[in-house]
Amino acid sequence: MPGLGGRVETLTKAKISHLLDRAEDPAETLDYAYEQQIEDLQKVKQGIAEVVTSKKRLQLQEEQLKQQSDKLDTQAHEAMSAGREDLARAAIERKQLIVQETGSLDQQVADLESEQQKLIDSERNLQTKIEEFRTKKEVIKAQYSASEAQVHIGEAATGIGDHMADLGEAMQRAIDKTDQMQARASAVEELQAAGTFDDLTSLGPPQDDIDRQLDQLGAKSAVDDELAQLKAEVGPGAASEPPQIGAGEGAS
Repeated sequence: MPGLGGRVETLTKAKISHLLDRAEDPAETLDYAYEQQIEDLQKVKQGIAEVVTSKKRLQLQEEQLKQQSDKLDTQAHEAMSAGREDLARAAIERKQLIVQETGSLDQQVADLESEQQKLIDSERNLQTKIEEFRTKKEVIKAQYSASEAQVHIGEAATGIGDHMADLGEAMQRAIDKTDQMQARASAVEELQAAGTFDDLTSLGPPQDDIDRQLDQLGAKSAVDDELAQLKAEVGPGAASEPPQIGAGEGAS
């Protein structure tokens, strides 16, 4: 499907950007940027040190060449005094080569001094910018911390924060479960009063309401039959004092 890959890529980038934005801490970001600038400043200082080292090395070579030039100049005078014009010429030729080399070293030293000055100026400018950034960084961090604390206090006071929302949801779940349990207890009580539940401790198969009524009728009929038989055997008896049921043998 045309354009599907592009839409997926855009959506993925949007999701990642949103997650990064939520996870980003401005204080950490500012501190990291400050550390990067400090590293850049250290690199500039290191560059200055390297340029100065190279310049000193060239100046040392230049000093050595000057010493050789002075020595050759002295040797040329001595050779000429001794009547050795050929040796004097050779000394002067070597001296001229050294003079040319010294001139090249002078130019290199001048270039290095110019580069050194540029780096020093860059170091000063960068140092000034870093100090300004450090001041702004601390101000922004303080403002962010104050705003964050104000937001947390406001959310806690109004109950709109994530923590309060979680507590509210937990409270609502507890209320819902309590209502459900109360309704269930009321239903059990109603069914128990209506005799719907069987006595789980009784022996034999479970009985319904009709079975219980039939059992009660059967028990009453048996009592009536036994009582009629007792009357037939004993008779109605005296009506003045009814006999005591369950009395002991020694009772009067």
